[in-house]
Amino acid sequence: MSIAEHTVETTPDRGAQVTELGGVAARHRWQVYFACVALALACNYVLGKDMAWDTLNYHLYSGFSALNNRFGRDYFAAGAVGYLNPYAYIPFYAMVRAGLPALVIGSIFAAAHGVILWLTFELGVAVSPSRDGRSRVFAGICAVALAFINPILMQQLGSCFADITTAELGLGGWLLLAAAVRVPRMSLMLCAGLILGAASALKLSNALSAVSAFAMLAMLPLDWRGKIRHGFLYGISLGIGFAALAAPWAYRLMKEFGNPVFPMFNSIFHSPYSSANPTQGDHRFIPDSIGEALWRPFAMLDPVRMVHEELSAPDPRYAVLLILAVLFLARWSWKRLGRASFQASDIKRDESIRVLAALGCGLAVNWILWLYSSGNGRYVLTMACVAAAVIVGMLFRLFEPKARNYILASIFVVQAVQLYFGAEYRWNGVPWGGQWFDVSMPDKLKTESNLYLTFGTQSNSFLAPFLAKGAAFINVAGGYTLDPEGANGARVRELMRRFEPNLRIAFPIDKPSESAQSEPLLDAVLQWYGLRPDLNDCAIITVHGLPPPLKIRYQGSLPLEPQNRDTTYVNTCRAVPDTTDLAALKARQRAADLVFDRLEDACPELFWPRRLISMRFGDSWRRGYGGTDLVAMISHGRVKFSDQMRPHGLIDVGSESDWAKASLRLECGKRDGVYFAHVLQPTG
Repeated sequence: MSIAEHTVETTPDRGAQVTELGGVAARHRWQVYFACVALALACNYVLGKDMAWDTLNYHLYSGFSALNNRFGRDYFAAGAVGYLNPYAYIPFYAMVRAGLPALVIGSIFAAAHGVILWLTFELGVAVSPSRDGRSRVFAGICAVALAFINPILMQQLGSCFADITTAELGLGGWLLLAAAVRVPRMSLMLCAGLILGAASALKLSNALSAVSAFAMLAMLPLDWRGKIRHGFLYGISLGIGFAALAAPWAYRLMKEFGNPVFPMFNSIFHSPYSSANPTQGDHRFIPDSIGEALWRPFAMLDPVRMVHEELSAPDPRYAVLLILAVLFLARWSWKRLGRASFQASDIKRDESIRVLAALGCGLAVNWILWLYSSGNGRYVLTMACVAAAVIVGMLFRLFEPKARNYILASIFVVQAVQLYFGAEYRWNGVPWGGQWFDVSMPDKLKTESNLYLTFGTQSNSFLAPFLAKGAAFINVAGGYTLDPEGANGARVRELMRRFEPNLRIAFPIDKPSESAQSEPLLDAVLQWYGLRPDLNDCAIITVHGLPPPLKIRYQGSLPLEPQNRDTTYVNTCRAVPDTTDLAALKARQRAADLVFDRLEDACPELFWPRRLISMRFGDSWRRGYGGTDLVAMISHGRVKFSDQMRPHGLIDVGSESDWAKASLRLECGKRDGVYFAHVLQPTG
């Protein structure tokens, strides 16, 4: 039921105008809905299949893990992100498992993703100031168009990302709250809370939308007691909706790791199996200053990477929204100060302006929380669609139809140029055809229940469902490296003892015909556990359809020749005991650890999470800092670091020998998105 229809049913005394509104909206609604689905399907088909890093690293594995009890068998198989709530990825895994063609799966997703445009249409209708039904339908269509030109929304249409799927739930909750702002009803509050709670459980970033929605309740046409009652019901239902979908997985995490939201918030739960500091780089888009935060709407106009997403995603709508908000507030203030015909009671009488004000309040709070917590545009698709409706609501109030249409046309033309020349639509797009995952698995790997040790930030855990039923996966060194001397090392060794002698390593190779050889990093990590690869007992997995950027090699190594554009090879070799004396290696590692520990103490705001394991890369040593995307290294007697996401070259912070003698004083920080550090001269 739309907000317009709800108004007709609950306020029959509105008369012919409102009845006409509901009738016109109802006649055109299904046409708009059909057009939204057709638009999503066409966009998905043109953009192709998205084989994103996340898809291979944890999307398929998460759905697999949700339907198959992998606790006690796998361990960090997809890195730390493999332990996030997996239920949103069940449909993707189920369709892949059923053998549906990739185009069919993408089309099903795209049709479902079109619902977010339906909901945006309803919000656009709700904020239109006109009593004419056709004008309101036009406002809804404009809101849909403004929502669709969001390049991040386009990126996710037809993909297996859960951001857009769960954002639909969040937007549905906001639509119900908008209906409650028109005509307060406890049932609307209850349903909105349940839906937004469920969205937050499936993807925690949606909690921003759920919390921000409290600001909308300030516009309920009730006294303060009524607002408190409705807010209390919304909060209770929000908690119930969250618990219903979060509790089953949280219980398993609590039982396994002692942290119900593992690996997040470990500074509170202190699980020994994860760092007490954040390990992921969600910070990378957070503004460094108030000035940068205020400039962010205009920075998003620039078609470059790493502004509010890793890809180039130019978006002028927030700059337009900010300008319109200033004009709208100026006009409102002028009317109040000039004692014009405007009265405070106008808001109570005009339901559409009340809905617009409510959406604007929630949007403002959401924007602030978003910038403070992540600044990542993928996590606020609900806010992006609400912004489209708010823009429409203000445009239709500030300008006459002719001027308004010119402004809308200008926005669409500018963004069309940006989308054509500067936007990136798929993380790693490949043509449609065949299955989503085209994996050729050797027969022996289909029957042997092996424990596979993987290495590198790309865990390749998507292979797990194609292996033997009893097989298991451990990503030993990657986005989060497991310390062989700590609690994680003990768990890894326990699994190794359980699977011996069926231990294998898995690593990518350039071509199957090359001489069998392993990676220096692989050899170094295996030595921690007293293992080495037996290169005479290997089996090769062939994967078709992965684009070159996804052929992720281990840090510090480079492909020997250009990669095949279609085929990827993963070598799996048996791991056997190694009796090499590691005394000298461990002594060298302790020396590197001392230097890195002192570097962290000298500049804790740059190097975190702290006290992770140091890795050997040939003649150099490195330590990664997932919290800030930095990698510190000791090479040729010098201590350096670099930003892996925004490469600006190596920054030298002194000699290893100086750091080994004593801690050095650093001036360090981040300026204009670039990290810096230099050694201060001793005082006195």
